[in-house]
Amino acid sequence: MRKRLITAFTGLALATTIGLVPSTTAYAEPDIDTVQARVDRLYHEAEQASERYNDAKIELEALQGDVASLRADQRRQDAALDTVREQVADAMVSQYQGQGISAVGEIFVSDDPGAFLSQLTTMSSYQDRQDALLADYTDEVEALDIRETATSRRLAQVTALKDRLADEKATVDKKHEEAEGLLGRLKEEERAEMLSRGSKTVPSDVPATGRASAAVAYAMAQVGDSYVYGAAGPSAFDCSGLTMMAWAQAGVALPHSSSAQYSSGPRVSLSALQPGDLVFYYSPISHVGMYIGNGLIVHAANPGAGVKVSDMNEMPVVGAVRPG
Repeated sequence: MRKRLITAFTGLALATTIGLVPSTTAYAEPDIDTVQARVDRLYHEAEQASERYNDAKIELEALQGDVASLRADQRRQDAALDTVREQVADAMVSQYQGQGISAVGEIFVSDDPGAFLSQLTTMSSYQDRQDALLADYTDEVEALDIRETATSRRLAQVTALKDRLADEKATVDKKHEEAEGLLGRLKEEERAEMLSRGSKTVPSDVPATGRASAAVAYAMAQVGDSYVYGAAGPSAFDCSGLTMMAWAQAGVALPHSSSAQYSSGPRVSLSALQPGDLVFYYSPISHVGMYIGNGLIVHAANPGAGVKVSDMNEMPVVGAVRPG
């Protein structure tokens, strides 16, 4: 009897190991609230990465403009140095006429600034000129070298940041695919119910005034459009892309970044909000929506919900601003 019991238990363990006996945990249907929490977390992580990427692009554009300016300064300085070099060479040719004129001319029209300055120090008759030239030119070149080195280093940092964000986004996409797999196991009506949670009825009229009316009208017209990371229309948006394009209709230029938009106008208390004001969420800021009155916002929510109307307090509010 003892032997038969051992054999039975062994067989049961083996069957469980190879999957012949189903595990309650492995085969349990996903709980809709658990799926909702996981998908929301993944969407938020992806949006954080996307908004940081938007910030990096803005910074990169500024740095590239700085590099272009530095290079233009360098070209102007090189041209000025060429002019002085030629003037000194001409003067030397006149001074030493008949005493190796052509050789002197060739030396002092050298394209090497270092060689030119070294040779210039030997000219006692042009001491004042060479002192001023040496001091100014050396200072300017050193300053430019420092700025260009710093800018190049920053460009490398931004490039590395973009690579890191791309890796992070790929990781979030992978997790999102896993969550989509869970969503796929929900019944169709359960999935629809989950993705529609938090959506509010779209108001037929929003009492916006002034320039805000154009921004609100544009944002409301996009309700139902898709959410795509990094998009700014015409048929898909991310959160800051929607608010940027909406306020562009009112002639107000906003950066494509929720954190940068937080500095786009005067701060407004939540008790004084007016339609068109921008409401910001999370710390650090990674989401923005447009207030439309009655405690509601219109925003590009996430890839599952797209552009929709939601309760303003659906997410943790950081603050609000009034653009323009």
